[in-house]
Amino acid sequence: MDHPRVVDDPRALRALAHPLRQQILRRLSQEGPATSAILARELGEDRGATSFHLRQLARYGFIAVDDALSSGRRKYWRLVDEDLRFPRPPDGLAAEASGAVLSQLWGDSLAELARFFRRADPWLREAETSHSALRLTQDELARFGEEYLALLRRYVRTAEDAPAGARPVIALFTAFPSDDAS
Repeated sequence: MDHPRVVDDPRALRALAHPLRQQILRRLSQEGPATSAILARELGEDRGATSFHLRQLARYGFIAVDDALSSGRRKYWRLVDEDLRFPRPPDGLAAEASGAVLSQLWGDSLAELARFFRRADPWLREAETSHSALRLTQDELARFGEEYLALLRRYVRTAEDAPAGARPVIALFTAFPSDDAS
């Protein structure tokens, strides 16, 4: 994950925006490689539909066949380890598709956050939420984002490489200028 991949192809963005594809990506990210049959069973979907969506994600390079686990016709799919970025500033079709992807990602993540806070989870004290108002220049905002992403990359690892006791953790981040000029 050395260089960011800016996803600015509207077709690739639309591929990411599909709700079932988001579920597949999240599952592969959190639990590691899986076959279409495993994903269909876990996500309560038809195996044919799951296979189709896996091929679409692979077409745009978001997932790949895990050759080490696959044998014969039984394909295990894994998440491609990369730093995905969305176009800045998005325009035209890319803007619309990028908005759909972000809406899906954030909506799912915020729903997960709400469920987390409603349950008695031993990790509740370690979970962090923050809302800050900063006064930054344009250059500072760019550096702030890059510093956050550099910190995040220090903790990125696959499910297979995670230490014992590690759980999937969702990290939401956005930093943007407010319309309030005061």
